[in-house]
Amino acid sequence: MPKWVNLPNCLTLARLALTPFIIEDILDGRALAAFVLFFVAAWTDVLDGAAARHFQAGTKAGAYLDPIADKCLLSGVFLSLAATHRVPWWVVGIVFGRDLYILLAALIMMRCTPIRNFPPSVWGKLSTFAQIATVALWMGRDLFQLEALDALSSAMLWVCAALAIWSGLHYTWRGVRIWTMGGYISGVH
Repeated sequence: MPKWVNLPNCLTLARLALTPFIIEDILDGRALAAFVLFFVAAWTDVLDGAAARHFQAGTKAGAYLDPIADKCLLSGVFLSLAATHRVPWWVVGIVFGRDLYILLAALIMMRCTPIRNFPPSVWGKLSTFAQIATVALWMGRDLFQLEALDALSSAMLWVCAALAIWSGLHYTWRGVRIWTMGGYISGVH
């Protein structure tokens, strides 16, 4: 069996496999099914990292698969919630804009420098957590229809947007620092 086939990577693949079912449930108005599946998928994100650390089973494949699974899940859920008029499109624009910006910056760095490792920052992890919390609150708001969830989910949109913007700025600062310290601006490398 290949080394990359381990518990953490199987949990990551499970999150990726659950994504289309969650999207379909949101689009078809099956709020409870979508909420339960999203909850399971979100827990696979917690468990895959814990399993990788506990069993010292981190792999290069896992380092690539985990953020891909996160982005597929969160992007799909955000788009579905916006398409069904549950979440405003401006939040989706900020979240997607940040992700596309970071992806483009990473591609430029890979094209113009020997750097191939782009570890997540604390702000990036907080942004991902805020995105998970935001969609969970909005899905729960639709399911449970509690007044407290209305206020909390609305407030969370602003937290999610602010962390997405701030983490994008932080990644920019980090990328510029790496680029200038490595002499890539002057064409040394």
